[in-house]
Amino acid sequence: MIVEAADDAPSMDTMLDVLANGYRRRLLAALLEHNPQDDRDPQLPADTICSDEDLETLKIRMRHTHLPKLEGAGVVEWDREANSVRKGPHFDEIRPLLELMSAHADELPGCWV
Repeated sequence: MIVEAADDAPSMDTMLDVLANGYRRRLLAALLEHNPQDDRDPQLPADTICSDEDLETLKIRMRHTHLPKLEGAGVVEWDREANSVRKGPHFDEIRPLLELMSAHADELPGCWV
């Protein structure tokens, strides 16, 4: 469930929920530097896989769980037909959290970023 703040921006609870999954964090971190428009698998940056989960299972979870959640929060725009992901209208609200995690990545445990 997406909780919206009064000004239509996602709430802090929503943003923390979006960041609660490592795959979503790594996708958003990849979007900090790169905003893919036409990449074939933009939802799976090279460093996305953090566990032993097989690639096909991850792709299914991205399509049915992670990308819909990110899109619902407005932090990405997902074109299902073109299989492309780019920054959404609320990406700038989550940017400070992503930049903070990125700046302190060497201080955080393995798959936190």
